[in-house]
Amino acid sequence: MSERPDDTRILDQDTATLHQMGYAQELARRMRTFQNFAISFSIICIVSGGINSFSQGIASVGGASIGIGWPLSCLFSLFFAIAMGQIGSAYPTAGGLYHWASLLGGRFLGWITAWFNLIGLITVLAAINVGTYLFLLGALAPALGIDTAALTPGAPTAHSILVQTMIVGGITLSQGVVNHLGIRLTSKLTDFSGYLILGSALALTVALLAYAPHLDLSRLWTFTNYSGKAGGSTWPHTGNLTYLFLLGLLLPAYTVTGFDASAHTAEETIDAARSIPRGMIHSVVWSGLFGWIMLAAVILAVPNMDQAAAQGGNAFFWIMDHVIPAGLKLPLYVAIAIAQYLCGLATVTSASRMVFAFSRDGGLPGSRYLRKVSHSFRTPMIAIWAVSLLSIAFTIYAPVYTTIAAVCVIFLYISYLLPIVAGLLAFRRSWTVMGPFDVGLLYPVVAVLAIIGAAVLLYVGVQPPNNQALTVTLGVLAITVVIWFGFERKRFQGPPISREQVAERAGLIALEERALEGSGN
Repeated sequence: MSERPDDTRILDQDTATLHQMGYAQELARRMRTFQNFAISFSIICIVSGGINSFSQGIASVGGASIGIGWPLSCLFSLFFAIAMGQIGSAYPTAGGLYHWASLLGGRFLGWITAWFNLIGLITVLAAINVGTYLFLLGALAPALGIDTAALTPGAPTAHSILVQTMIVGGITLSQGVVNHLGIRLTSKLTDFSGYLILGSALALTVALLAYAPHLDLSRLWTFTNYSGKAGGSTWPHTGNLTYLFLLGLLLPAYTVTGFDASAHTAEETIDAARSIPRGMIHSVVWSGLFGWIMLAAVILAVPNMDQAAAQGGNAFFWIMDHVIPAGLKLPLYVAIAIAQYLCGLATVTSASRMVFAFSRDGGLPGSRYLRKVSHSFRTPMIAIWAVSLLSIAFTIYAPVYTTIAAVCVIFLYISYLLPIVAGLLAFRRSWTVMGPFDVGLLYPVVAVLAIIGAAVLLYVGVQPPNNQALTVTLGVLAITVVIWFGFERKRFQGPPISREQVAERAGLIALEERALEGSGN
């Protein structure tokens, strides 16, 4: 990284801000504003969630789920990004949401936010990599003459779970290796990922519109009931179009998530207080816009809506097979597959920083190990491998892609919601000092709109056939309550909040930073 003339001053300010919150500058601050944006944009990855969850949209109410549902859901995601950006600008630390909730709402709220965010990040990594595996099967297996029937049965079998686990495990572990080697390499790859996502999305859009047999814009606001067999049994049969429309919101809700990565990498970002809100907001805006254009093109290119919807999870590939020439499909598929892989890579970065931040305050079992930073690479090495292995394990417990996607939406949005609610209650009361990004009196309005959006998403996220998501959510809630009142309430001290606590850590901060002097990549 070549330094600019004012880098030293800004880096000193960033470090001073971190010291004021009671933390040492252990991670290497290598990322600029664009790279902070790129990591969130890479995790959102419209060519990952937008394509792999496409059937959840088309099999609900058809084209209207994209034309109307996508921008509506993205608007609510934007409310979240703005509200979180305001808090993140005031408190630019790794782990972001956990720290915000602790400062604004107390130890318990911070602790439970950390657990929900951590589970959400691990499950979203699982969903991304299982989605990548399924995409590779649908895109490349037919060309190689591989029969996928035994690998994608209606109900998972021992054979299908074993093959999926082996391939998803290989994908995830390779992403862990890249993350272990340092933020410089990871940043370069996520920068490339941002350009690749835009390029592949635009190329796909142009190709679909160019080869579409006809273009009927009215599809984008036409509601058609594709529940039950009409939609490949993606959703159970119902005559309630409003309910179906809400179910279709899981497509954009799952896709446009993970933008909290800009906050999780705060301590590796130059001028973090300004870069964090920009990264989150811009990643949501541009993902929402380009994702809508891309998926609208998919809908417009469909030769026959009824036949496409009836394909269920195979709808996207059916459309591609009937519209795009074979010679053009392969390079498009390769670009999309690489973008999906890099999406998972960026998610490992985000999740491991969350583990690191929570562990340095003693919030996880084995915190003394999970918080360790590699002297050679300045990365939280053990946290990286813990995240990778837990993600693989979750895909064995819940191998069905749609269920994994629903679980990650629920847990991530709960973790987004808790600090926003705490900020709403503390706004201009106990929380009076804002960061450079400040929407002023619009914050309560944006926070309330985010709460409404979260309520809708939490409702649809546990509807059939994703009943297992409700079981997982209630189970985690029960376990966390028992653990908190049984063990953590007295033991867990949380992040340093008072001036006295921060002052007490000054000596430890100096020791930690001296130990890392001259290291990093």
